[in-house]
Amino acid sequence: MNDDTMKIEEQVEKWLLDEDLLREMKYDENADFHFIAEFPKENIMDIVKPKGKDSLITACATQVAPQHKSLMESADIKTKKEFILDLNFGLNTFLVDFELQVNNDILQQFVITEQIFEDGLTKDMMIRTMKRVFKSKLHCIWLIDKKFGTLPTPSNENDMFI
Repeated sequence: MNDDTMKIEEQVEKWLLDEDLLREMKYDENADFHFIAEFPKENIMDIVKPKGKDSLITACATQVAPQHKSLMESADIKTKKEFILDLNFGLNTFLVDFELQVNNDILQQFVITEQIFEDGLTKDMMIRTMKRVFKSKLHCIWLIDKKFGTLPTPSNENDMFI
């Protein structure tokens, strides 16, 4: 790891600690560094600098809970297809990258990522990126509720997903 990368790692770690967001550092053979952050409370995100890249990736992966998959399975095919299309259109408006894992028109999991290049990396940009990734996740959760109905109110948003 070169000196510039070490400085970036130290700076990102400091920002995460300053805001009480850092949960752990993770070994990752494909990354110069990999932090696990909690933002907001009880929502886990990865902050990764891929090896040999001049950018930082913020990522949040979410598995859809079995009870929500069941709600989707019981819906008609038109509703399922409209949901996936609406989800794609909606996520696209957040200007994030995303990957949807869909089997038989049923959303299984989704991964939302956003990239910040080193020349634009500031604490403000990092926190705004974390917010955008989280708001994108919320969009997915709320759209599932809107299209397929809701289960009894969970104790917090993340109880709905694994």
